[in-house]
Amino acid sequence: MSDETTIDEGDPGHVIEESLSDALSRRYLAYALSTITARALPDVRDGLKPVHRRLLYSMRELNLNPEGAFRKSATVVGDVIGKYHPHGDQAIYDAMVRLAQDFNVRHRMVDGQGNFGNIDGDAAAAMRYTEAKLTPAAALMLDGLAENAVDFRETYDGHNSEPIVLPAGFPNLLANGATGIAVGMACSIPPHNAGECIDAAIHLLENPRCETKDLLKILPGPDFPTGAVIVEPPESLLETYETGRGGIRMQARWEKEDLGRGQWRVIITEIPYQVQKSKLMERLAELIDTKKAPLLEDAMDESAEDVRIVLTPKSRSVEPQVLMSSLFRLCDLETRFPVNMNVLDKGTPKVMGLKQILRAYLDHRREVITRRAQHRLDKIEKRLEILDGFLKAYLNIDEVIRIIRYEDDPKSVMMKKFRLSEIQVEAILNMRLRALRKLEEIEIKREHKELSEERKTIQQLLGSTGRQWTEVKRQLKDARGIFGPDTKEGPRRSRFEEAVEVDTEAALEALIVKEPVTVVLSEKGWIRALRGHNQKLDSLKFKEGDDLAMALECMTTDKVVLMASGGRAFTIGAGKLPGGRGHGEPIRLSLEVPDSETIVEMFVPEEGVKRLLASNKGYGFIVADEELVSSTRKGKIIMSCGKGVKLAICTGVEGDHVAVIGENRKLLFFPLKDLPEMSRGKGVKLQAYRDGDLADATTFNKADGFGWVDSGGRNITHDDWRDWLGKRAQAGRMAPRGFNRNGKFVG
Repeated sequence: MSDETTIDEGDPGHVIEESLSDALSRRYLAYALSTITARALPDVRDGLKPVHRRLLYSMRELNLNPEGAFRKSATVVGDVIGKYHPHGDQAIYDAMVRLAQDFNVRHRMVDGQGNFGNIDGDAAAAMRYTEAKLTPAAALMLDGLAENAVDFRETYDGHNSEPIVLPAGFPNLLANGATGIAVGMACSIPPHNAGECIDAAIHLLENPRCETKDLLKILPGPDFPTGAVIVEPPESLLETYETGRGGIRMQARWEKEDLGRGQWRVIITEIPYQVQKSKLMERLAELIDTKKAPLLEDAMDESAEDVRIVLTPKSRSVEPQVLMSSLFRLCDLETRFPVNMNVLDKGTPKVMGLKQILRAYLDHRREVITRRAQHRLDKIEKRLEILDGFLKAYLNIDEVIRIIRYEDDPKSVMMKKFRLSEIQVEAILNMRLRALRKLEEIEIKREHKELSEERKTIQQLLGSTGRQWTEVKRQLKDARGIFGPDTKEGPRRSRFEEAVEVDTEAALEALIVKEPVTVVLSEKGWIRALRGHNQKLDSLKFKEGDDLAMALECMTTDKVVLMASGGRAFTIGAGKLPGGRGHGEPIRLSLEVPDSETIVEMFVPEEGVKRLLASNKGYGFIVADEELVSSTRKGKIIMSCGKGVKLAICTGVEGDHVAVIGENRKLLFFPLKDLPEMSRGKGVKLQAYRDGDLADATTFNKADGFGWVDSGGRNITHDDWRDWLGKRAQAGRMAPRGFNRNGKFVG
């Protein structure tokens, strides 16, 4: 099939022949570009997506000004759908609701009356019940639309026109931020304080060569609507604002409330941005029920208009900072806001830093100011032309009256005799008789003088780049008054602090009562902790088809390491294990042990103790107990196990020689110093096998000689053990007569 065929487009029955791949790629590209430019990414100049821009413009056209009355939200949504944005009414209403929520946008664009949702995540009332109008901030964004400040384009049906971009009297992109997901790219810009954004823009205008670090002294970082505490390091913030990519770490704001007699509780007054309070409370309740937050006794929501979450500690001996640090790790009391300043710059997606964004905004404002000035100049020129005609008429008032009364074509006569333009003559002919008063002439001369002076000022503005930037600065300073410290939305809400690092593990251990327990692990991976030592393990009951695999005597404060056959080391606190009643619980509920793996060894790590690890293929190394402790459910990879390889031996090192035996019953001894000490890896070859794998490995002291334990528990010693002494990786010799038939050093 040919890729291109010439077709008569006028033929209603024509068929275009092209390859499927070309057709799909062309259509997908068109869809992707549409998503990027018309839906997901904001414009760097006004910081708005098309739906928000159309909402604000429609409300302006409906005269929903800040000083005016409210109107039904359904009126606005219907007007937007019918004229500008032919999409679903709920999608448009959701966008409108977000612009009215003070916990979602830092500086609201819509002043809502009625139920517009809340921080708990409850939805707004239906659009027929709510009312809205523009805020002063929105009016500032729209100021200048009637003065040719920006370009307009036809709407989707060609019956109306809409602005391509708004004049944007303040840096809205930074002030309110933006989020969106396009095709192959995304946008995530945090909100900032509008006053600080304006101050930073003015600083950049005055110091074009300043660096991002200079701007961050004025605009230190985000200012989230819900407040909270930003704990991102300054060097990380600098990199984020220079590159346009990074993240902002924030925590809930809290304070300690003293209840007397040594008792206290924590009061949370601000939560991180975009965290639903109801879901946060559900998570805290879940942590308490599942005992995953052992320091927390209770959590209550006492919020009214302001956030007030009350946290009660399990013990008053715990420090408040320790309690909060443990919760920061477990729930959304600490979150990270991703930063990706991907915006549309002249219709092209581009990741921009703080300085680039402010520069683009200032350039836009300069263009808006020059266009408004030119628009005003054109109006002045037209008015001055008419005023010039009036003045000529007053100078020759008697002749003008005569021409009007007696000439058949007074218009052409006046144009010829007084050298007037058609517009001037039309204005004179339309003049009322009462305007012929002397006072009216004086008023016209005064107006002519004022307009002439204004024209001169505007011409100077249009002819000087410096004057234009001065005007940009003046207007930004005027806008600064709307976001002053005395206004509701002016003061900064988020504050900056250094993250406090607390050893929560030590605090958790301090709460655990030190008691002896016996940890029992079954063959099918069920674990439990029996109280006390010296348990009668023979009488333990297991699930049908299950049996005892191993047991370990330790204390509740100990950490237990479990070595899995896949080469990973897992760690769990003995005090966190289920009690001895019942069959316990599967180890895989607490640790991410793959179903295909089994537990090879279970022990309490000790300082200074080392272990011999060996795979079934006869490779091994020495590792310190400290290296086997992990802090995550996924464990820690210690031995690298490829296909068909698994960890077979994990035993404590007690001696200066290694003893290995294969499934072929060949035994080999070699010095322990020949094995490397590693924290992770495959290891070195212990013994060579022609057939079979490694059966067992252990260590012993040369001075004590070699022996083994038979199936009856008796210690058997062998006097001629040196006959099996060799070098690492040799094949060895057949085991001595009487050695355990199972090929193990312990029968």
